Parts: sequence; C-alpha cells; structure tokens
Amino acid sequence: MELTWHGHSTWHVSVGSTDLLIDPFFDNPKTTVEPGDLDPDYVLLTHGHDDHVAHAGEFPDATLVGTPEVTNYVADQHGLAADDAIGMNIGGTVECGDAFVTMHRADHTNGVGSGFEVPGAGMPAGYIVSDTEPSQVSDAESETFYHAGDTGLMTEMRDVIGPFLEPDAAAIPVGDHFTMGPMQAAVAVDWLDVDYAFPMHYDTFPPIEVDTDRFVSEVDATGSDAEVHVLDGDGTFELSEGQ
Repeated sequence: MELTWHGHSTWHVSVGSTDLLIDPFFDNPKTTVEPGDLDPDYVLLTHGHDDHVAHAGEFPDATLVGTPEVTNYVADQHGLAADDAIGMNIGGTVECGDAFVTMHRADHTNGVGSGFEVPGAGMPAGYIVSDTEPSQVSDAESETFYHAGDTGLMTEMRDVIGPFLEPDAAAIPVGDHFTMGPMQAAVAVDWLDVDYAFPMHYDTFPPIEVDTDRFVSEVDATGSDAEVHVLDGDGTFELSEGQ
C-alpha cells in the first residue's frame, strides 16, 4: 500500500491497482500538485466542509464515496451523476476495487455550502482502508490505513478501531482549534496501537499552525511504540507487511 500526503487532509492511497483520493483540497501550502495531475478511481469524502470537498468535482470519472448526504450534495454542486456515487454510512464496509473501505464516525461538525449554512450533512466520518476484508480473525499480512478525518479524541479509537479494525498506520489531525491538537492526537495514536503515525490538518490556515515536533514528543510521552513520520508535502510512504 502506498500513502501520499498532499497537504491538509488530502491523501492519495494506492491499494493494488486501485487509486483512492481522500478529501481533495489542493489550495494548501504543502502541495504543488494540481487536481488534473491525478486520476483516482475513487474519491472518499469524510465530510462536507469546503477544505475537504473543494476539488471533488475535478474528478468526474471517479466514483464518489461518502455518506449519502455528502455525496448527493457534492454531485449536485458539480453536476456529477449521483447514481455513480457510493453512499454508505457509519460502520459499513464497501469494496472499492482492490481496497476494502470501512467508514467510522468522527467527532466534528458537518455543515455544507458557503458559510456552512446547511447543517444537515450527516455524521462526519473517517475511513479505514485495507487490502483485506475486516474480520475478527486477525491477519498479520494485511495492510490497513486509518484516515481519522476531522475529529476530536474519542474512545472508539481505543475500544473499536484499534482492537478490531487493526490499522497499521494512521493519519491524525494535529492542528488544534478545529480538531485535536498535538497532545490529544498523541493519545489517539497510543489508543490505536498503530506502527506508524502521520500528522495532518495543520499549517493550512493561521489558527492551525503548529510545531509538529510537539506531536512527536507527545507520542513519545505516551509510551507508544509508533513511529511518527512527518511527511513533506506530496511525500510518499510505502506501507508493507514487516516494514
């Protein structure tokens, strides 16, 4: 599995021959990529805020994935075929090419449109992306990535996502103000029991400018064995069994 961070919460995930793009927003200082440079098979949306769906309409050949409220809104805004979207909901797993995508809740808000004047966009989400179908039978050879979305710290990370969905790596928002800051994000990493952690959702706007060294030191302070990788914008990490 190949993980590429394009700044903010935008990730390109390759699983086998399938390319997934999560929360496409390229108006951020960490990327030089333009939407036209990418050709994803699926576009996964965690929620409807503009800094997560802004460029979703740039990929008309991709299948949108998200809650029905968000996929319907984005399809309507960009003239996309809503029938081609996969509307799913919290707890569900769908097969997207070579990937299995499980949606989990995120603790956040979910208004849509200019000024977020339309509040009813459903529960915000995060995604667990794996090359094998989730099962209570542990598979040490599977590769699983958790994109937490915009969220605060929640005990589901400790009680459900970590022990039962078993992510190997997690992208965690650390920018504070709108999401967790470095301290609570570090607790999330510890609770998830991942091998690798990546900070995201920071430095895009003044309120979320942070020193990522704080996140590294906070993870160390939890006693977690996770390796923190602070990727450069458009940087890639290869997740493979036994790495």
